[in-house]
Amino acid sequence: MTDNQINKKLMQVENLSFEYDSGGFALKDISVDFVKGEKVAVIGSNGSGKSTFFLNLNGVLHSHRGKIIYDGAEINKKNLNMLRSKVGIVFQEPDSQLIASTVEAEVSFGPLNLGLTEEETEQRVAEALREMNIEELKEKMVHYLSGGEKKRVSIADIIAMKPEIIIFDEPTASLDPLNCDMFEQTLKKMDDKNITVIISTHDIDFVWKWAERAIVFHDGKIIADGAPEQIFMDDELLKKTHLKKPAILEICIILQEKNIVQNNQYVKSVSEFREMFK
Repeated sequence: MTDNQINKKLMQVENLSFEYDSGGFALKDISVDFVKGEKVAVIGSNGSGKSTFFLNLNGVLHSHRGKIIYDGAEINKKNLNMLRSKVGIVFQEPDSQLIASTVEAEVSFGPLNLGLTEEETEQRVAEALREMNIEELKEKMVHYLSGGEKKRVSIADIIAMKPEIIIFDEPTASLDPLNCDMFEQTLKKMDDKNITVIISTHDIDFVWKWAERAIVFHDGKIIADGAPEQIFMDDELLKKTHLKKPAILEICIILQEKNIVQNNQYVKSVSEFREMFK
């Protein structure tokens, strides 16, 4: 894969603003780009505009001002379905996404709506169930699944659509540690496929470990956009947005102050931390 393919600009958001009927703009003049294969965390306090932003990216909501450009084409009513096929969103609460009676029917719904044949749909469903390790749930009634199982089915829904961008809104909010580990394995598979992944989360330790880029929302605006190291070392920004430094970053800073490790030597995970002292 060439550098141009890796850095291909998939989506451009230009001067996007959105106002709910209740009044007041939830998004205010948002401009941001996303490139192919990047791992992006969207952070900020509740009510800062993250979820509204996601719903605009997927075409569920329609902006009052500004525009969204996908793969060079400005999105309008005529090509809105194209956007929805290319940008998948997994909601925080699976019950707001799941609509079919059985798992197989649920995961089949998206591919069938894309106009795929039954044979192609069956292949995609089988692949999605296998990737999410829920093949044994194929015939199960969705209503009787556990919260973690429903979350995995909702992700399989999107995988079966084979989008180029997948958006997760607070994906680990209702997951136990085992399902969190499974989710991180799923993210690794998406990275291997060069899928652009955008995740909204309050888990700053996860952001530090996983993300290549962090976008900070505050009062309906993007007020920072950069590498996690840049974001979490900005004390004024953290104070303004009520964010905290990740625990491992705090430990690295203490070790630097004690001259135990070199300045600007940061690790992303516990395993990397262990490697520092081998």
